[in-house]
Amino acid sequence: MITYSIIQKSHLERGHRLDAEYYQPEYLEVAVKLNSLPHETLEGISESIVSFGAYALTNFIEWQDDGIPFIVAENVKEGFISYEGARYISDKTDEILKKSRVREGQVLLSMSGSVGNAAVAYKIPAKLNSNQDITKINLRGKFSPYGLAAFLNSNYGRMQVLRLPVGSVQQHIFIWQTKSLLVPIFPESIINSIDKIYKEGLDQLQISKSLYSQAEDSLLKELGLKDFKPNEELSYIVNLSNIKSTRRVDAEYFQPKYRKIEEKLVKDFNAKRIKYLDFIKVTTGQYSEEYTTRDQGRPYIRGTDLAEGTVNLDNLVYIDPDRQIPSKKAKEGDVVVTRVGSIGISARLPKDVEGGTVSDNLIRLRFPEETLNSYYVTLFFNTIGSQLMIRESRGSVQARLNQETLREIVLPILPKSIQGKVADLVRQSHQARRKAKELLEKAKREVEEFIEKK
Repeated sequence: MITYSIIQKSHLERGHRLDAEYYQPEYLEVAVKLNSLPHETLEGISESIVSFGAYALTNFIEWQDDGIPFIVAENVKEGFISYEGARYISDKTDEILKKSRVREGQVLLSMSGSVGNAAVAYKIPAKLNSNQDITKINLRGKFSPYGLAAFLNSNYGRMQVLRLPVGSVQQHIFIWQTKSLLVPIFPESIINSIDKIYKEGLDQLQISKSLYSQAEDSLLKELGLKDFKPNEELSYIVNLSNIKSTRRVDAEYFQPKYRKIEEKLVKDFNAKRIKYLDFIKVTTGQYSEEYTTRDQGRPYIRGTDLAEGTVNLDNLVYIDPDRQIPSKKAKEGDVVVTRVGSIGISARLPKDVEGGTVSDNLIRLRFPEETLNSYYVTLFFNTIGSQLMIRESRGSVQARLNQETLREIVLPILPKSIQGKVADLVRQSHQARRKAKELLEKAKREVEEFIEKK
């Protein structure tokens, strides 16, 4: 059905926007509803709304393996900051970019990519920096950052932000646009309830991260690799026969550190290459560019959906069941690994995506759970295994991992009691993460219910 709006010339937004998209009926309905409530503009409730434009400077940053986290718009999720994939800078660089520091209690709003995601800077690292695509909102004393973030992530905040982006290739919003966003004035009782729920959700996320970190530490200790840091040697000698047998001539492949890790796993834990473990079935996924709606389709799991050893359900796409290849369907307990781009990110597929389809940018491993613990395998791949996968990947422009090279990875089969111990920690981490998402969603619903009842 065709939808349309009739807008009087005098009501056009000061001549800034003449595109029909901006005046869609659902956007106008949200504006009417919010205008009928006691409200303020975002500028009116804020001491400052800032974003440091470090476009030129960030091109010359020397990135580090650790140090001060540097986040971008993609790290601002719906309700929280994710440090997944964050890069690191030095104290010196942080000082140069001091205007773009993130401070405790600020509300962060993504201005590109997933435009409109809002999060609260809650229990952040002592130092944290960001790029120019994150707006930092500093509220006046009586206004709650949790209430604002919950509102911005709600349908009423999201619909306001979604009508703002400009640009035909990559959508982007600007600070001057955000200042006019309408924000309802919530009663103190509602704000207190939202604050409590929101903080509990963020605390559950902290618990989830702690449990996952404990699982990683426990596994590395069991493997004797917790403090195992073989040196990166500047020069080394490789036999011609090794070059011929591996069909590799790149120096990185023959870095002695990889050989030392493999030798330790084989010698101390009788690790075997996956190709010799015949109970593990290795396959790739299905290619698809045609998606459908959630209610008519099945989940299509891509590499971008993997996070912290599981599947992030927030941005899943769906494919028509009639187009699914039966052999590529997902099953709970399958372990998948990214094979292009960021090589070696692994996840255990949860019940939520069973019956969906694994993307062709993933490699799937399927094996009996009674033989091998899928949580344990995923954790190994996300720690030591990922380094070995990066080594095995090929390609000068874009690295790629295929089934044959994945089968070359050595996998230690630890006693079931040890597998179960680290698996329990990972499982508890996932449960805490799900609880966190439920609480953040509940805070958002409280906002929507209050608005809709008025």
